Amino acid sequence: MKKFIETLQNIWKIEDLKSRLLTTILFVLIYRFGSFVVLPGIDPTALTALKAQTSGGLLGLLNMFSGGAFANASVFALGIMPYISASIVIQLLTIAVPYFQKLQREGESGRRKMNQYTRYLTVVILLLQSPAYLVNLNVQLAQSGSQLPPGFLFSLTSTLILTGGSMFVIWLGERITDKGIGNGISFIILIGIIARFPGAIFQEFALRRDGAGGLVMFLGEIIFLLLVIGVSIMLVQGTRKIPVQYAKRVVGNKQYGGVRQYIPLKINAAGVMPIIFAQAIMFIPLTFANFSHSETLSSFVGAFMNNTSFLYNFVFALLIIAFTYFYTAITINPTQMADDMKRNNGFIPRVKPGKKTADYLDEIMSRITLPGSIFLAFVAILPAFASLMGVNQSFAQFFGGTSLLILVGVVLDTLQQIESHLLMRHYDGLMKSGRIKGRTGGASAY
Repeated sequence: MKKFIETLQNIWKIEDLKSRLLTTILFVLIYRFGSFVVLPGIDPTALTALKAQTSGGLLGLLNMFSGGAFANASVFALGIMPYISASIVIQLLTIAVPYFQKLQREGESGRRKMNQYTRYLTVVILLLQSPAYLVNLNVQLAQSGSQLPPGFLFSLTSTLILTGGSMFVIWLGERITDKGIGNGISFIILIGIIARFPGAIFQEFALRRDGAGGLVMFLGEIIFLLLVIGVSIMLVQGTRKIPVQYAKRVVGNKQYGGVRQYIPLKINAAGVMPIIFAQAIMFIPLTFANFSHSETLSSFVGAFMNNTSFLYNFVFALLIIAFTYFYTAITINPTQMADDMKRNNGFIPRVKPGKKTADYLDEIMSRITLPGSIFLAFVAILPAFASLMGVNQSFAQFFGGTSLLILVGVVLDTLQQIESHLLMRHYDGLMKSGRIKGRTGGASAY
């Protein structure tokens, strides 16, 4: 406790860090306030059916990512996920389209141009999702004896408000990245998840207290949750060290090299981004569900809206494995690593420099990425098993899954940002032994 208080005092002494933390808190408060601002013309008391619809399943997960804004029919109802979907499309284009490959190689200017295209595509996606949200909202309001205001003007203004609300959330995330503690978009998702956690745990406590398993079962669930959190931290931080020998070289009167160092290759180099990407893909059928009257399509979408079904979890796991390889390929470049080693007179023992080293590193990454991706997929689908065992669906989302892995990953990244500021000013870090390991390629993409 004394160490924690001293760390808080040190944080307050660093003017830049204090300013960034206060700025982040301000933007978070603005985001949370906006999550309760209901669309003009909507009766807040008639949202009972919508809240019931988002109490579980895929819509419950979408509501969690928006911090409850989806169920509140808020101006921020569509949240940050359209931006994530647009980011997926743009990153896929960097593989298939030469123009985007060229932009990726242009450094900062190319990155700004790709971010601009991502925003344009986000607006297009929002203009498609906003009417779909309004159609679903009208259906849910009808169950409470209410309805949306009639007329094209209301639909148009509500679509523009929902689109503008999500773009404002994206702007808040970017300001947190620039002026706050960093990783703004992921931090916005984290805030939405944390906002739902107290309600979920109180619901589970009430369920167990009233006789469904008793408080002993509730205590067992908490212990299992802590165990899963520990496993998730190991998954995020796990590394495989590759020895690198640096040859001796003499420059003037000084000798360089002649030492052995290690390259830490992360078992999960992609962080939680495969989970976020895969989840964004799983949300796509919801966009078109309310526009279709086809029974075949409705049953197909219904299977995907049930996050405990075999089809949903099987496709979700496959997407996570695929995106883990995709994002690892973007994050780790074995050829560049081999060239850097060769340029600095470094080599891996018993491996020739150059192409042989690049092939060796690529082979090692493939070997450690496969079990890492499978384990990541398994942790991601754990909520389905928790729900089948009788755990309340809102609480089951924290037994692994997207929410827990994002929570663990972003918290570690944020703590690493704070620790780097402390160490840079010669203060003790947050941990007495060792540095906090971030994801190095997780939320930093945003």
